[in-house]
Amino acid sequence: MAALLLRHVGCHCLCAHFSPRLCIRNGSLPMAISICHCGTGMALSTGVSLSGLLTLLVPGNFQSNLELVKFLCLGRSLIYTAKSALVFPLMYHTWNGIKHLMWDLGKGLKIPQLHQSGVVVLVLTGLSFAGLTATLRAEVPITGLPINDSLISLPILIPSPARAKFS
Repeated sequence: MAALLLRHVGCHCLCAHFSPRLCIRNGSLPMAISICHCGTGMALSTGVSLSGLLTLLVPGNFQSNLELVKFLCLGRSLIYTAKSALVFPLMYHTWNGIKHLMWDLGKGLKIPQLHQSGVVVLVLTGLSFAGLTATLRAEVPITGLPINDSLISLPILIPSPARAKFS
């Protein structure tokens, strides 16, 4: 009996027509930008959560993990590509988040303004992505100074025991 009912309901659902709004209208720029904003938000939060879990689960400290990455000899192009893949969703989500904050203020809610703000978000994302990836290119190679050597010159943030005795 249940199988017969399931077959009838399934056949009815397969033969049912979509709403005309879904079939006639094409996707719009604000819709695509909103869907991508949700996608980048989920990807960024998943990445932050996974990196936090990996920090807890991987043995050793940051310095030993950095040495492991150096030992793998991944190559500059792969590291540059990975950093660029992290920068683009971050910049897109940031600029689109600012646009959503403007919507919360009640500004830019008319249809032409929605399209203009979508184009502005895409342009600002492209410019900030290009700028940040250009700075990634000019960065010191991964075989540079260890992390701890760059923090020694910050006595306020990381006081050394020797300085604490003389203070």
